[in-house]
Amino acid sequence: MNPIALALFGWLVPGGAYLLMRRYAQFAVFAVLVTGMFAAGLLLHGNCRWPEPAELAGIDGFTALTFRAAAMAKSLAGIPYLAGSLVDGATFLGGRLHEYGTSLLIMAGLFNLLAVSSAFDLRKEVSR
Repeated sequence: MNPIALALFGWLVPGGAYLLMRRYAQFAVFAVLVTGMFAAGLLLHGNCRWPEPAELAGIDGFTALTFRAAAMAKSLAGIPYLAGSLVDGATFLGGRLHEYGTSLLIMAGLFNLLAVSSAFDLRKEVSR
């Protein structure tokens, strides 16, 4: 199986790398986990926005880097992120439960990254 196609499909569809490898139980676990966590994050007013320069004004460089890294981690969720960014109208720091929701969005992206990397490890073991 082409590793680039595996990685791209695994990013786009939560747990999709497992689906291509015909590991349906792992696919179902990660699809439900990532999509559910992302939906909960949006319901808790988390956002899918990239931080604007005006929102980063007045903070130190490390904190700004952390905000950008968190925005990148959210994008790792694939289709849920793309759909969420279409419906999300909040600013980067908007929402009253912003911290909880944004934390769930970040975790959803990182869990999807975990699924892709785990599928790559399984792919290496199967090809031996």
